[in-house]
This record gives sequence, C-alpha cells and structure tokens, in this order.
Amino acid sequence: MGVFTLGGLTTAPASTATELLAPTTAGALTASGWLDDVGVVEIDPAVSDTAATRERFGLDAATLANCVVVAGKREGVERIAACVVLATTRADVNNTVKRLLDVRKASFLSMDRAVELTGMEYGGITPIGLPAEWPVFVDARVAETDVVIIGSGVRRSKILLPGRLLGELPNARVVDGLGLDALGAGA
Repeated sequence: MGVFTLGGLTTAPASTATELLAPTTAGALTASGWLDDVGVVEIDPAVSDTAATRERFGLDAATLANCVVVAGKREGVERIAACVVLATTRADVNNTVKRLLDVRKASFLSMDRAVELTGMEYGGITPIGLPAEWPVFVDARVAETDVVIIGSGVRRSKILLPGRLLGELPNARVVDGLGLDALGAGA
C-alpha cells in the first residue's frame, strides 16, 4: 500500500524511503507498524510551506494539514500539545485548545522552541514522532479526509496517509471544531 497520488504528487511507501523522514518520524511509523501504509514523496524544501506546496503540485487545500505546537501553563507547569488542522482552517488556540490543555492562556511555541523540542525542521513538523507525553489534538475534518498531506519532520518531503490514522496516534484525540474556518467559526 503506501502509494498515493494527489495533484502532482505520487508517493512511495515510507518503508522504501525512510531517509526522507525525520528520525523520530521514522521510528514512530516503525513502532506503529504503518511504514507500508504511509506514503512519502521528496519535494524541493523551497516549496515545503503549505501554500507553496498547494500551488506547486495543484493540490486542493482541503487535503493539506498543518501541525502546530502550542503551550500554556497551569500552576507553573508548562503543558504542550500538537494540533493538526486542515490548511483551510486555523487552530482554535484561544478557546478549544486552551480548554483541552486546561490552561488560562495557550499560544504557539516560537519557531526555535518548536524545533528544539520536536527535533524536527520548522515547516516540516508532523504529529508523527512527537514527544510521547504530548497530547495530539486532531481536528475531526482531518480524521475524515481520505488522504491527507502532512509534514515528514523535514522540509524536503511530505507524508500522505489516510486522515483516520492521525486519530489513531498514541495520545491522539479527535476533536470536533478544533479548526476554525476563515470566518472564525468551528465546523
């Protein structure tokens, strides 16, 4: 399996191209038994940002997902989570994420901290292979997408997989309304 074609992208099974994955991503795919179920495709790092990937490969924005890392504090203890939302939406950090983390205020991690804590490249951060203690909140629309495109942990490739698999990650929780549409309303 692991071979997907969307727009101008055609993948190879991740098991045949682990060098295109961040080490933690490859390890997590191996541990989950998904190496043959997930596709990976090499891309030019200059087009790894979501909008550039969409334009370059003629993709529907509803097939691209972003993984953002957020944090908040409760009683002096930092709580960190990853949020996976479709590129057509943005993570509802001020309400949904704040409530899920049980913190007064949640905000995006800085680029430097996100890279340091994930061990992944900025622009390629993926929910696959994050620190085990972090919850991964997956918008329900991502989990319902037949094939979704996400980062691989590095900027030089993308992963394609059934969206439902993201909801099956360790510490994953599928959340209705995690992603806000362009008007600020959850769906």
